Amino acid sequence: RHARAPPSPAPPRGMRLRPSLLLLAALATVGAVKVSPPAGGFRKPLKGTGRVSAATPPAPRAGLATHWGVLGVVTVLANAIGRLAPIAYEPLKAGGLGPVQWAAYAGAVAGMAYVEGYKAFQCKFSPLVVSRALTLGPDGGRCTPLRAALAPFYSMGLFHATKKRKIVSWAVSTTVLGVVAAVKRLAYPWRSIVDAGVVAGLSWGLTSLLVIYARALGGTPPRASPELPSQ
Repeated sequence: RHARAPPSPAPPRGMRLRPSLLLLAALATVGAVKVSPPAGGFRKPLKGTGRVSAATPPAPRAGLATHWGVLGVVTVLANAIGRLAPIAYEPLKAGGLGPVQWAAYAGAVAGMAYVEGYKAFQCKFSPLVVSRALTLGPDGGRCTPLRAALAPFYSMGLFHATKKRKIVSWAVSTTVLGVVAAVKRLAYPWRSIVDAGVVAGLSWGLTSLLVIYARALGGTPPRASPELPSQ
């Protein structure tokens, strides 16, 4: 008589995370009950053959620090939009602009939506933020108490990043602060025109960040490199 093989252990259950408030911003955590894939991912048979396809690597899981990192950046962007939007809308309420100024207003909105929103945020910054935030999750191996507490700044590449990434991130941040200070000195309607373009770009960027993050939570993380140091 052949001995029966012991029953295989039941797959571990995931944990459903509920919305919570973490540190300085509203941290909405999301999760779902999932079966952990085997090491190396699931192997699927190729259609029409008896062969097995190459394993697909499992998507990295998100943790509390991941959610705080992404949603902290979302909070910063939303706050900036909320402050600039009333100034950007002034010409639409008060009017009084000439044809050249209206053309400049429309050009600022369209130009910044493409350059800042699409090229800078959607193609570069948003994937970077999500990719780095995922390294703070259970599978990322980079989470420490300090990085978890400062997850939004970590996700933006301001520290614990490659030398090039830190230089770029800090240079961009400093430049933005200088531009903001200069724009505040502009007279009406030029300040409103510039702010309208910035609001358009930030709104596009905020939307792209949320979409890329939602896809990552659904199992399709961005392909952007997190630009981490070797150690």
